[in-house]
Amino acid sequence: MALIDNAVYVGGRRVESPSTLSLATRGDLAWIGLLRPDPSELEAVASEFGLHENAVEDARKGHQRAKLERYGDTLFLVLRPAWFDSRAEAVEFGEVHLFVGDRFVVSVRHAERPDLAALRARVESDPEFLAKGSEAVTAAVLDEVVDGYAPVVEVLQDQIDAIEDQLFAGQVDAGVSKRIYQLLSEVLGFQRATTPVPAMVKGLLRGADKYGVDDEVQHRLRNVLDHALRVTERVDSFRALLENALTLHSTLVTQEQNEAMRRMTSASLAQGEESRQLARAAHRQGEEVKKISSWAAILFAPGLIAGVYGMNFDDMPELHWKYGYPAAIVGMLLLMTLLWAWFRKRNWL
Repeated sequence: MALIDNAVYVGGRRVESPSTLSLATRGDLAWIGLLRPDPSELEAVASEFGLHENAVEDARKGHQRAKLERYGDTLFLVLRPAWFDSRAEAVEFGEVHLFVGDRFVVSVRHAERPDLAALRARVESDPEFLAKGSEAVTAAVLDEVVDGYAPVVEVLQDQIDAIEDQLFAGQVDAGVSKRIYQLLSEVLGFQRATTPVPAMVKGLLRGADKYGVDDEVQHRLRNVLDHALRVTERVDSFRALLENALTLHSTLVTQEQNEAMRRMTSASLAQGEESRQLARAAHRQGEEVKKISSWAAILFAPGLIAGVYGMNFDDMPELHWKYGYPAAIVGMLLLMTLLWAWFRKRNWL
């Protein structure tokens, strides 16, 4: 079965390490550690310690929110430990379920972390504290989970600082916005894991006197509460910072787009002015061409007449006519005048 460790304690010292659950209730305290147990294994634990079926169902399904519930004389806690995976560059979350009774603690993990074996070794090294019973184990597990939040908080703070430096440096590329969204998603998940913890610890402290919880255990719980409150306050501030960073990034992107649009508009205006100048130059050139063409046509008319009558043929009509020359001159002038008047009317001259 998924039994990681099974220990029986008397006076805070391990006296047995049973291989089966049937011996788990011997001594002052039994602490059973399970990793990803299957339904039959959970049913065996539930039968041994009389666990409530609703709590067992939650432990079997996993993916529960952090919470504290009481079923008769048994407490059921769901904790969401967190750590930063440097390879994936993301915050990862585990899940630890605790069944806490008068003389037993059953821990059910759905992830490899946190390492409760190392925690058990530290707690066993202080028999006086462990002798205070299942509440001492509960306080130690809570302390371990909350202490594990601190490195995550520092990593998130460093990444948010890096985002702010990029934004204040004017970097508004798509990679920055993507990283902001990723960080915000991680912070929201971290917030869901950490926010219920202070209320859970307060609930344990409220019932401490009623159930005769030792003063040292209560002091440990109050320390856990202080740390948990600091974590939740910082996580709340992270969420606000990232939401403000999104707003700032959106503003910077809008400004950059407006500036790019202004540059495009200026370039378009300059290009338009250049096009207008070219059009005016082409118009002037066309006008000059029309004038030149008009005068060329006007001058071509007398040349045509002169060319015809300059041919050396003996039998040309009007060649020996007395009024041939004046008629040719008059014809030339008349044709030139008509062409000039026509071009003038077309505004070519």
